[in-house]
Amino acid sequence: MLTIHAAELLLPGDRAPVPGGAVLVHGDRIAAIGPYEEVAAAHPAARVRRWGGTLTPGLVNRHGTALLEHTYFPDDPFELDALGAEPLTGPALAGLAPNEARRGNSARRCTQKLLARGVVAVGARLTTPSVRTAVRRAGLEVLPDAAPVALDSFDPALLDPLAGVALADAFRAPLVVGGGARFAVFGVGDEEGLLVRGAEVCVATVIGGRLVHRRR
Repeated sequence: MLTIHAAELLLPGDRAPVPGGAVLVHGDRIAAIGPYEEVAAAHPAARVRRWGGTLTPGLVNRHGTALLEHTYFPDDPFELDALGAEPLTGPALAGLAPNEARRGNSARRCTQKLLARGVVAVGARLTTPSVRTAVRRAGLEVLPDAAPVALDSFDPALLDPLAGVALADAFRAPLVVGGGARFAVFGVGDEEGLLVRGAEVCVATVIGGRLVHRRR
């Protein structure tokens, strides 16, 4: 099925922004990019998803090793009384000593947080089999992590792929015709607003043409 994803602003990643832009998805690939009126006119039978805000290439989180291998995300609500709500790192994580299953479940919870921030790829060295499985099932691409971060305490900014980086540096790859359909939509209408608000304003994430996150 052909699906048009239309937004107030389209940032292809390698060319000028397109106000009122759209991306046409066929299967797991991008079939067309341009102003919505042109894409829709050329493909009148396509299903249309209209998004408020800005559509961008999917983002990369470079802190995958720290988040997935060296942080434990408690299971809300079942572990909150025993562990609290804050992710565990450093000595607290060592004291918990989670087994393989708990580490995999933590990674699954982490991947959901990443998808909810428009992330389609992580820089990571994944050594735990259950963690690798969780990441693969989420559809996230794994890139080399040259400098893993050792954590003594958890910093929420590690979850935000836009924290401390230029917007273009956070993109996994530009949106191109024939390329993979991996992109995100954020609930702000301009680049400046996106950088100020951060990736938490993500309203939708698409990987392989599938809607893997949608804000409810």
